[in-house]
Amino acid sequence: MVQAAMQAVRRHGPGVSVAEIAAEAGITKPVLYRHFTDRADLQHAVGREAAALLMARIAPALAENGPEAATADPRQLISGLVDAFLASIEDEPELWRFVVHPTLERASTGAVVDDAREQIARMLATLIGGRLRQLKLDSGGAEAWAQGLVGMVQSAGDWWLERRTMSRSALTEYLTTLIWGGMSAVLGPQANAPAVPLRVVGNGTDDTRG
Repeated sequence: MVQAAMQAVRRHGPGVSVAEIAAEAGITKPVLYRHFTDRADLQHAVGREAAALLMARIAPALAENGPEAATADPRQLISGLVDAFLASIEDEPELWRFVVHPTLERASTGAVVDDAREQIARMLATLIGGRLRQLKLDSGGAEAWAQGLVGMVQSAGDWWLERRTMSRSALTEYLTTLIWGGMSAVLGPQANAPAVPLRVVGNGTDDTRG
C-alpha cells in the first residue's frame, strides 16, 4: 500500500488525497485505514519510504570503495555527490516535494527529512574529517562543514527544481566550484592529492586506510 501511495504521489502530486491513494491501491478508504491509524500515519510511512528511495541514490557516492571515493580526486568526489543528489530529486520531483514541503496535514514528514539530512551529513563529515586528518590538519570543523554543505545543496536543489533556469550539469559545476573553493583554501597545496578511500559506517565513524 505504501508503494501504491508513492505511485499516487507521482501521478497526482504532493497534494494527493487519501481517496486517490486508495484507488491506486485498488481498495477502499476504510480498508486502507485498517492498516494505518490515521491519515498522518499513512503519510509518515510514505514519507519514510520516499526518503529512503532518495537516500539510495546518494549513498553509493559515500559508500566504502565506491567509484568516486576510490578513484576520483577530491573535486570529482564533490561533483559526484552533488550530481547524485540533484539527479535523485530530478527523477522523483513529486516525491521530493511531498517529503520536503509538508503541508500542515503532513507535518509529521518533517522528522523524516531531518533524519535523512542527518544521515547524509554524518557520512559527509566522516569523509571530510578523514581527509583533513590524512593531511595532518584540524578536523574539528568537519561536522559543521558537513551540515552547512548539506543545507546549501538542498536549498539550491530545491530552487533549481522549481525554476530550471540552468541544466543539472551547470548547477553541479557551480556548486562544486563554490564548495571546492572553500575546501581547497583550507587544505592548501595538498588539496589535489589523491584521497585514500574511507570506510563509512552507520554511526558516522571512519576507518582511514593508508
